[in-house]
Amino acid sequence: MSGLTSDFGRELGFIEKLRGISWGLVVLVLVAASCGIAVLFSAADGNMQPWASAQMIRFAIALVPMLGAAFLGIRSWFRVAYWVYALALALVVAVDLRGFVGMGARRWIDLGLIQLQPSSLMNIALVLALARYFHVRTEEEVARIRFLVPPALMVLIPAALVLKQPDLGTAIMLLLTGAALFFIAGMRLRFFALMGFAVAAAAPTGWHFLRDYQKNRIYTFLDPESDPLGAGYHILQSKIALGSGGFFGRGFLNGTQSHLSFLPEKQTDFIFTTLAEEFGFVGGVALLALYMLIVGYGFVIALRCRSFFGRLLGLGIVTNFSLYVFINTAMVMGLIPVVGVPLPLISYGGTAMLAVMFGFGLVLNVGVHREVRFNRKGELQPD
Repeated sequence: MSGLTSDFGRELGFIEKLRGISWGLVVLVLVAASCGIAVLFSAADGNMQPWASAQMIRFAIALVPMLGAAFLGIRSWFRVAYWVYALALALVVAVDLRGFVGMGARRWIDLGLIQLQPSSLMNIALVLALARYFHVRTEEEVARIRFLVPPALMVLIPAALVLKQPDLGTAIMLLLTGAALFFIAGMRLRFFALMGFAVAAAAPTGWHFLRDYQKNRIYTFLDPESDPLGAGYHILQSKIALGSGGFFGRGFLNGTQSHLSFLPEKQTDFIFTTLAEEFGFVGGVALLALYMLIVGYGFVIALRCRSFFGRLLGLGIVTNFSLYVFINTAMVMGLIPVVGVPLPLISYGGTAMLAVMFGFGLVLNVGVHREVRFNRKGELQPD
């Protein structure tokens, strides 16, 4: 009984929650967001408009759902996980019905005050739902393929809808995040091997469903110089900017590729290149080191949690964050094809900022409630 009382107090006591917040992680997130605002200021030729001021306001607003997510009881997130997923899925479906087209894709819903991109929120909702599903499954059940069909559909349905928008980058992120959760939950390696063979076998068929611009991105990845003024322009300019930055960079506000408008999407997908040109190799490595600290901090928080739901939730969100970092930086360096993935906390974008901050709020929640244990029904368990 004393154990239950102790856990109950840890879950619901406001003072306990305030003390349990990992403020170090909050500071690291604040530093990363500040770096993003500074780069956006530079990308606009030393002006707060149109990107830096808006990004600053969005970050301040996003602090509210981050802290709100951190203070809500972890069992409450367990109970509403499927509802959050259903809401995110409904918003993704609504994009096809009421979404508007921008940059050749139908990805946004106009809510008046903001333009919402539901696919970004779907990443967090998917982690929540999968964490709940696997929390109530035993190791024996996870080893059986029939118990893996429902979570597989939870991944594939939104991924297919997002791919239809078309948004190949986010669809890939959903698939990779789902695969990571399957692995963390204990899915047998033989199932991954079967999935790999299935993907390889379906690749020729899938190629025909890609749009022309998506095929061109793969062609230019293999040979960027084949179309230097067309499909290969983005990555070639990105490499030029990275190379021109040298070891220490050209200096703040002195980037030529971005300020002379040679670098496309300098405030969103290619913002890492904007930073690297001005701060050089040292600046790029420093940002990656900051990301590594955030990821490491998040993993430690997740692994210290006593509930399986909390561990899955924390590890899933941090893994999703690290995948975004890896894919974006590898993309602008020409190591993988261009897929249109933003750099977390740095790239300009409201929904992306909201999704990242909400995700870190859940990671903080896992840390606050690390001593809380509960069963498959969400009932508190004694120590």
